[in-house]
Amino acid sequence: MKTPDHAVMKVYASSTDRLGSKLLYEAIVYKAREEGLSGVTVHRGVMGYGLSSHIHSSRFWELTEKLPVVIEIVDTREKLENFYTIIEPELNALPKGCLVTFSPVEIRLQKPGVTGQK
Repeated sequence: MKTPDHAVMKVYASSTDRLGSKLLYEAIVYKAREEGLSGVTVHRGVMGYGLSSHIHSSRFWELTEKLPVVIEIVDTREKLENFYTIIEPELNALPKGCLVTFSPVEIRLQKPGVTGQK
């Protein structure tokens, strides 16, 4: 049985980047859900930098921290490409920089859980 080609799309940005009134990572997660993508995970880094920024790191005394985030979305390559065309104009309009990557991925197990169970 031939399975569809799957990929992972990663968006590297800052925890403080915004799209309108929402944080960038929140806006992407909600938009991905709205578009029916399989799943999204947001990872917050403890230290990092980009092409045009200083090194940012987590410090326990800081209440609001500017830290790197990676928004990771796994689905078919086709769905991810379609989703990227939706969010690309907003990413290009960001005043700050970001990085988007696509990589092939092999799914070995995709088992949904039972809703409402702990």
